[in-house]
Amino acid sequence: MEDGFLMEVCVDSVESAINAERGGAGRIELCAGLVEGGTTPSMGLLQVVKQCVRIPVFVMIRPRGGDFLYSDREVEVMKADIRLAKLHGADGLVFGALTEDGRIDTELCTALLAVCRPLPVTFHRAFDMVHDPLVALETLISLGFERVLTSGCDSSALEGLSLIKRLAEQAKGRIVVVPGGGITERNLQRILEGSTASEFHCSARSARDSGMKFRNPNVAMGASFSAPEYSIKVADVAKVRTLNAIAKNIL
Repeated sequence: MEDGFLMEVCVDSVESAINAERGGAGRIELCAGLVEGGTTPSMGLLQVVKQCVRIPVFVMIRPRGGDFLYSDREVEVMKADIRLAKLHGADGLVFGALTEDGRIDTELCTALLAVCRPLPVTFHRAFDMVHDPLVALETLISLGFERVLTSGCDSSALEGLSLIKRLAEQAKGRIVVVPGGGITERNLQRILEGSTASEFHCSARSARDSGMKFRNPNVAMGASFSAPEYSIKVADVAKVRTLNAIAKNIL
């Protein structure tokens, strides 16, 4: 890590991955379905991203949106995706799994971690849905996760800042607690100073108008809550650089 911190940018396209690296990101979290909080990307996307950037690429392993309680067949999909991601150059993996009563699914996580090794693994924001985050943190440490991504079990990292700080203090270097969720250039300084984090997670995206000349306003490709067809969100080099500069001045 340069200057004692690392900025991870979650991306869902080759363009965003390139922009994240150009802006100074230290690591990429590669996803699809960012509207749903991130799902497993295609292996084609992983292959091309790996050809275009030099910084580490951690791959999201999440077979669908929604909760983090997985069926046996979904688990088989996750294991297959982990093997493929490793085959196509992933530098790390990102996943999370819970039991129906809101605890870390230790049995499933142990099985998935075994498939992931020797690559480092982050437990994603499924952590924010646990029943007891302080107990859950100890579970993740005992299982061997390198990082946990969290908004402090609140709507954003800023709202959950007090818990993030408490988790970082409890971790005592045994696991990296990474604030993520709603981080922008307006609140990053408060989050980093308040959490004592050495890493942070953001998307730093801006909307870009589609290049389509002909447009049919009567048809939408997804559900009503999905992003508009003729607007594309990509990681913004300027935003990434600004976040990077803020973090460097603080830490």
